[in-house]
Amino acid sequence: MRLRGLVAIVTGGASGFGRGIAEAFAREGARVVVADIDGDAALATVRAFGGDAIAVKADVTLRADVDAMIGTAADVFGGIDILVNNAGTTHRNQSLMTVSEEMFDRIYAVNVKSIYLTTLAVVPQLEARGGGVIINTASTAGIRPRPGLTWYNGSKGAVITLTKSMAAELAPLKIRVNAINPVIGETAMLEDFMGVADTPDNRARFVAGIPLGRMSKPEDIANAAVFLADPASAFVTGVAIEVDGGRCI
Repeated sequence: MRLRGLVAIVTGGASGFGRGIAEAFAREGARVVVADIDGDAALATVRAFGGDAIAVKADVTLRADVDAMIGTAADVFGGIDILVNNAGTTHRNQSLMTVSEEMFDRIYAVNVKSIYLTTLAVVPQLEARGGGVIINTASTAGIRPRPGLTWYNGSKGAVITLTKSMAAELAPLKIRVNAINPVIGETAMLEDFMGVADTPDNRARFVAGIPLGRMSKPEDIANAAVFLADPASAFVTGVAIEVDGGRCI
């Protein structure tokens, strides 16, 4: 087991990519904190895959919730080794002129501010363990943006830049920071990204731009997260791995 005995927090862990990551970490022997704004869904996730895991209800845009999440993980498991900043949101695919200010603020709070808040809370915990790993879920949208998702694209570009800067600054503390760039995936936000109904024809339009011929799946992203969290990747930091079936070639 590649993560045996390590303690990991996965935000947005009750569905989609987050759930896939949490389940994969548990299979690899990690003790997992499944954090999600939907506490009931987080608890259901923990019950579904079992293992040494707990559920925490947390809104990652709120400092009090983030501090409580980190504190709970440290209290229950005695420390923290891995943080996956996976919680994210988007606006529906549309003109950049029609996205509301409220939605813009929500996107940047969930996708960007949350990384600021979790970093402030978790770095002392990781430092106390002699180092650790932070993994940020970014997106191919941050490097190969599509029209219709402009403000979301910008938030994920920020995540990629933050990842690289954090990696450089936190390296003396033996804290590695990396990102994963998924291509459009089979998650609950799929119709928002497409901006149209999830039909075979509409899927085909998006898959046409992916050389390997399909969308990403939670297990694809989870496999990348396990690689980045694995102590065997001790010399990997500051990268944004494209898990995209060739979309960004």
